[in-house]
Amino acid sequence: MSRAFIFPGQGAQTIGMGKALCQAYPAARAVFEEVDAALGESLSALIWEGEAETLTLTQNAQPALMATSLAAMRALQSEGVQVGAASFVAGHSLGEYSALTAAGSLGVADAARLLRTRGLAMQSAVPVGEGAMAALLGLDLATAREVAAEAAADGGVCAAANDNDPGQVVISGSKAAVERAVDIAKARGAKRAMMLPVSAPFHCALMAPAAETMARALAEVEIKAPAVPLVANVRAQAVTDPAQIRALLVEQVTGSVRWRESVEFMVAQGVTEFWEIGAGKALSGMVRRINRASGVHSIGTPDDVAKVLAVAQ
Repeated sequence: MSRAFIFPGQGAQTIGMGKALCQAYPAARAVFEEVDAALGESLSALIWEGEAETLTLTQNAQPALMATSLAAMRALQSEGVQVGAASFVAGHSLGEYSALTAAGSLGVADAARLLRTRGLAMQSAVPVGEGAMAALLGLDLATAREVAAEAAADGGVCAAANDNDPGQVVISGSKAAVERAVDIAKARGAKRAMMLPVSAPFHCALMAPAAETMARALAEVEIKAPAVPLVANVRAQAVTDPAQIRALLVEQVTGSVRWRESVEFMVAQGVTEFWEIGAGKALSGMVRRINRASGVHSIGTPDDVAKVLAVAQ
């Protein structure tokens, strides 16, 4: 049986995530302590006792989700499950940083600081209210791209940002263009087309200033070859070369998250089981819709760890 460890992205955050892991596993608590020290603030207090609105801010959600994923990974490692038990790691958008950190390519402190920088840069790249994202349900990627191109023809930016699964594509761009795309998608037969409550238009050309910021930040950080290959968002292919990983993390800011293709690539390489490590179950749902034959486990609490260990034996 071949496994992949996959790591969630923004939107999975909830107040209290990771707390039970920290109470059960000293190694999990150490992750949050290291992140707090790296950021010079108690992010863990915000995650466990703060306001959901504050946690949802991009600059907080990104390092918080990474910390929670790494705490879950450390809990698994405490029980004898090492990252080498997987054939691949992959993460959705910011989850790519979690995947690289789990695989030893990035240090926890560096990942926390990079994600704080990334969150702030993405938030400030476009003035509030000028960008938007929308989910198109029931359209394939080719049709979603046609919709985006038609919407952008009247001015502005509109592009496919996340190809999540066979029936869900997220588009991103200028607010007016995305709103036009929603109407066009409905006319093209989308089951649903809805604006998303996000603070910035992620993964499109409008994020170019954030990509420049991340290029500078990543240039100053050591990136090692991961213990197992990373399936990169923007290529949907396995990579291990540190220089290539650095370049792809920059490209990822403006590029599309090719999640459906990434899962299909791993399945084609023989992966039969996906372990979603961290908060929520969004990726597990996507994997099931991409490949119904795949086994899926979500691991975000001590109970989840126990359940997956029972299955893994």
